[in-house]
Amino acid sequence: MTAATTRLTTRPLGTTGRDITTVGLGAFAIGGPAWSYGWGAQDDDDSVRTILAAVEAGVNWIDTAAVYGRGHSELIVGRAVAQLPEADRPLVFTKGGLIWTEGQELEAGERKVGDPASLRREVEDSLRRLGVEAIDLYQMHWPAEDGTPLEEYWSALVDLRTAGKVRAIGLSNHDVDELERAEAIGHVDSLQPPFSAIYRDAAGDVIPWCDAHGTGVIVYSPMQSGLLTGTMTAERVAALPENDWRARHPDFHEHLDRNLAVADALTAVAARHGVPVPHAAIAWTLGFPGVTAAIVGARRPDQVAGWAEAGAVALTAEDYAEVAAAIERTGAGSGPARP
Repeated sequence: MTAATTRLTTRPLGTTGRDITTVGLGAFAIGGPAWSYGWGAQDDDDSVRTILAAVEAGVNWIDTAAVYGRGHSELIVGRAVAQLPEADRPLVFTKGGLIWTEGQELEAGERKVGDPASLRREVEDSLRRLGVEAIDLYQMHWPAEDGTPLEEYWSALVDLRTAGKVRAIGLSNHDVDELERAEAIGHVDSLQPPFSAIYRDAAGDVIPWCDAHGTGVIVYSPMQSGLLTGTMTAERVAALPENDWRARHPDFHEHLDRNLAVADALTAVAARHGVPVPHAAIAWTLGFPGVTAAIVGARRPDQVAGWAEAGAVALTAEDYAEVAAAIERTGAGSGPARP
């Protein structure tokens, strides 16, 4: 394994002092099928090769979570990172607060827990699985549903940052009110909201808040779980395996036609720029003020080439207008249709 062969576009991650590439590798699918939102079977050797290919392409961070594959994704990330020289290792971001019971059937799902004692255990478990001394960014995956107030679980993360167990802390899937409450206790280094040309709500509230408060924004699902790649079709959806959550989701069934109309508009934009369609879908998100970077998944090394340099693409007002026209014509998704 050699050092990165390409220097990708970077942006500061809030006030952390870290510059991160505008695209990072998401290890969601790498977790495999053993959790509620698995994408089906995944070869672990392919996963390791994919991580190494992303690093070699210049990507300098990986996003995972304890719950992806119920610990499996973190183990695979740790296995891949351990193969790299210290100087070439990417930043590792992970998430907690979404837990499961060992040995319990997948149908039982996972629980959104904010108990500080649980979070401290989860951090230790993630450190062990990842094989690192400190986690570069630790994020609360969802607002807790176990009765723990935000103030308690955010204070626990602030303490973990102070202790050096984690270097930065963030929230994922939290709203403006929750960001305000957390910020009053300790600075929110980052927010991770869903954001794509289909699900655009974050552009109307949390992204502007973060832009005004020095909080980095790492968006997830910029290609909306494959819908905006230019390769999704009704036939491909019909062939999804039963253990792929997309086979059961409205976005891939009753909303499919309108979502694919947005993908068609992005396909035209990509052709105008001479880039793959995923580049256009990711660049669409990166053009919004306040967005730091986008998480992009890959299951095989060859898929990394389809998005690694998306940060170098700058969409024009004409591009945004074309996508907005498709959104307005079909009523696809929700939220602001352009920056």
